[in-house]
Formats: sequence, C-alpha cells, structure tokens
Amino acid sequence: MLALGIAFATAVVLYGLRQASARRLAAWARRTDTVLDDILADLVAHTHPLFLLALGCYLAAGTLDLPPRPERLLNSIIITAVLLQAALWGNRAIAQWVSRSLRRPHAADAAGATTVRIAGFVTRLSLWTVLTLMVLDNLGVNITALVASLGIGGVAVALALQNILGDLFASLSIALDKPFEIGDFIVVGDYLGTVEYVGLKTTRLRALSGEQIIISNADLLQSRVRNHKRMQERRVPFQFGVVYQTSVDTLARIPAMVRAIVEQQPTARFDRAHLKEFGDSALVFECVYYVQDPDYNTFMDVHQAIALALLRSLRTEAIELAYPTQTLHIANAGGDSPVETP
Repeated sequence: MLALGIAFATAVVLYGLRQASARRLAAWARRTDTVLDDILADLVAHTHPLFLLALGCYLAAGTLDLPPRPERLLNSIIITAVLLQAALWGNRAIAQWVSRSLRRPHAADAAGATTVRIAGFVTRLSLWTVLTLMVLDNLGVNITALVASLGIGGVAVALALQNILGDLFASLSIALDKPFEIGDFIVVGDYLGTVEYVGLKTTRLRALSGEQIIISNADLLQSRVRNHKRMQERRVPFQFGVVYQTSVDTLARIPAMVRAIVEQQPTARFDRAHLKEFGDSALVFECVYYVQDPDYNTFMDVHQAIALALLRSLRTEAIELAYPTQTLHIANAGGDSPVETP
C-alpha cells in the first residue's frame, strides 16, 4: 500500500510539474523567435501520463523487496516505457519540424516542401525501426536472428522492388540536389511543362496543352533536364536580308540602326549586329541580343517591338528587304545577246 501510494503521488506531482512547465515554456517560446524552445514546450506538453506513472512505479519499487524475476520484469517495463516515450518525443519533434518547414512561403521554398516531406518520412521510419528493435531486445527477444532475417528479406524485397526503390532513391536525389522546384518550367526530352508535384515515385508536369505528364523519378534523372525558370537571360539571334542594290554606305549604317532599336527596350541588352554573308538573293545581316527576363511572353513582346521598329526604320531609310528571287538568262536562236528576265 505504501508503494502504491508513492507511485500514485509521484505520478500526480510529475503531472502537475508537466502542466506548469508546459505553460511556462509556452509563454517563453512566444517571446522568442527561435524554433527550439517551441519544440521543447510542445514535447513537455505531450509527455504521456503513462510514462509519468511508470516513473512513479520505478521510484515506488525502491521501497519493496521484490524477488529477482518480478524485479527484472518491472525494470523491463520501465525501460520499455522510457523507450516508447523517447519514440513519441522524437516523432513529435519531427512532426513539428515538418509542419514549421511547410509553413514557409511556397514560392520562396517550393523545393523545400518535397525535401521536408521525404526527410520526415525517412527519419520517422528510421526512428521507429531502431526503437522497436531496442524494445524487443529489452524484452528478451534475440534480435540478432531478427536483424539477419530482415537483412535477407530486405535483399529479396530489394530485388523484387528494384524499380520502385530506384524511383524512391531518385526522389531523394531530387529533393537533396534540387535540379528543379515546384513551379519550374522544364523540358525533359520531348516533354515540356510546369512541375506540379514531386512524389516518392513520380514527378508530374502540366503541359502547355493542358494535360498532365507523369514521369518516373528514375527516368527523369537519367534524362537531360532543361530548366527554363532558372534562365537568367535569353539569347535571341535573328537574321534579315536586304537587296544587293543597297549602297555600301547604307549597309554600314544598318548595325548601328539595329543597336539603337534594341537599346530602346528596357529589358533587352544588345550584343552584336554584322553583315554575315552574301546570300543567294540577299545581303544577310545577323543580329544577337539578350532579353534579361526568362519569361517567354516577355521575350515575345520585346522581339515583336524590335521587329516592328526595325521595319519602320528600314522603310524610313528606303532600304528594301530582300525576298527570294531568280534571274533567268534566255539566249535567242539568232545569236543576239541573252535577255535577262527576273
């Protein structure tokens, strides 16, 4: 009766201390910006009452003179309770970390959402596996044979599920290396679209035509991925041709004309403009500029403005754009000089 009274009183006192500590830690955590005190307050508040009762029983057992077998059983129960409470604390801490990480702005940390979910799943699985083995070992189960059996079974499962496991490890690689994020526009082989979801087995893209494209993570890592969202600036080469009848002085002014037109666009950076070649029916100019915005619609707006301004300048300067033409030379039977017919 004395031991039961001590156990009950100890459990009640510990429960009261838990409640008071939880309130004080919660008030302290609200005054700080750190994460550790928030997690600590949450762990104290979620300490299981059965764990407190087990601690009370452990202290009360010191007043009893127990036989060896009941004493070993009681010690095993206490250690099991401690291990289970440690597992609950670890699981709660991981859940808090995952929850707080996912509260970040999605656009600012899009890839982090996938990383946090995968890391949380792997950490929880590892935690419960290790603590389950420790509990079984504490209860007297020979875990050596169990670990060996798990190893052999794991090899068999790995061989049977190698494709799934390949996708799983590929998802971990994507989460850690971050070649792309949710919301990025990527090109994978012949497929292109916006990344909507990165899962444990597949990655899903939303194509420009509207349908969803689902690609396994292993196939995705084996492909060459072009991430357009991480493009810092877009290089734009274009060509145009003028007629051969254009004077040399006028041809010399065309690069400066193109440069002035490109530099009028606030998001464009001029690179070069040169007379490239003598074409079949035109004198070909090649021009290159950069759009300092990766957005495709912005690029098209800038390119259209440059093209229209170039047409206006060429017509103002009376420079004629060339189009494919052929000259046919016809020799008459009378021996006269050939007649040129365009």
